[in-house]
Amino acid sequence: MTVTVERGGRAVRGHHRAATSPRRPRTSYVLFLLPGFIAFLVVVVVPFLMNTGVSFTDWQGVGTPTWSGLANYRVLIDDSEFWASFRHSLFMVLAMAVVPTALGLVLAAALFDFVAKHFGTRTAAVLRACFYLPQVLPIAVAGIVWSWILAPDNGSLNELLKAVGLGSWQQDWLGDPDLALYSVMGVMVWVQIGFPLVVFMAGLQRVDPQLHEAAELDGAGWWRRFWHITLPQIRPEISVVLLWCTIAALKVFGAVYVLTKGGPGGATDVPSYFSFTTFFEKTQVGYGAAISTVLTVIILALAVIGLRFQTRAEDAEEGAGA
Repeated sequence: MTVTVERGGRAVRGHHRAATSPRRPRTSYVLFLLPGFIAFLVVVVVPFLMNTGVSFTDWQGVGTPTWSGLANYRVLIDDSEFWASFRHSLFMVLAMAVVPTALGLVLAAALFDFVAKHFGTRTAAVLRACFYLPQVLPIAVAGIVWSWILAPDNGSLNELLKAVGLGSWQQDWLGDPDLALYSVMGVMVWVQIGFPLVVFMAGLQRVDPQLHEAAELDGAGWWRRFWHITLPQIRPEISVVLLWCTIAALKVFGAVYVLTKGGPGGATDVPSYFSFTTFFEKTQVGYGAAISTVLTVIILALAVIGLRFQTRAEDAEEGAGA
């Protein structure tokens, strides 16, 4: 911008630039990302590459590893114990992703639409915190408490059944091969349900209340409003919860280790625990590395596919809105 300034009876013309803050170079932002990137390399990338390298060897954890190529992966394909553990992990996906997501939606809607309106937001917040409490507890502590509850002798659950006249229903919940997996699944539903609940309650706060008011004036009941208005509005939260909980289910370890140690007879074994026992109990380090490598690749592929579908859905919504 050109300006004219009167100085000592004569006009002085000059160029004046608007006062702007100096542009920050992009390299400064890279410096902030560098510590996290280095930590990611040291904690995730390098160990994964080392583990992948070990998976191509025959090694017992001491001495010099012997190169075996794809031998461990060939054994893995025909290993019935691995595939059994993988089937168990699919049950864990049901217990840690599908069921908590469905229950979390219902509970979040109940707390948001009913409890908060009739009993106050503070009551809803207290109940939300109670549901989220299992997420805060260390899994070792929760597992020990549940092992006491499900104990066959003097366990709280069996004693409760006996007290209400249902003594014939008493079971060895964690020791029976036919019941152990379902018992662990029940515990994991209790552990996991708080995370979807909190996420969905946060998502419900951004739903436009005018849409519900208009639908209610048109005669739509609560269920129709929930199905046609609430669910489409919180679809991103549902996608995130399902992806996050599915990944957590595939790599679950602590609960199985504390409650059953994969037993009885491998009835609750999952790939992460199967890899652990192969590493440290059977000292088949190369084969254990192959198991963990396959599990990591499956989780990474699932994460990439889930993020791709979520991105496409968001792009489609933006295109429809435009």
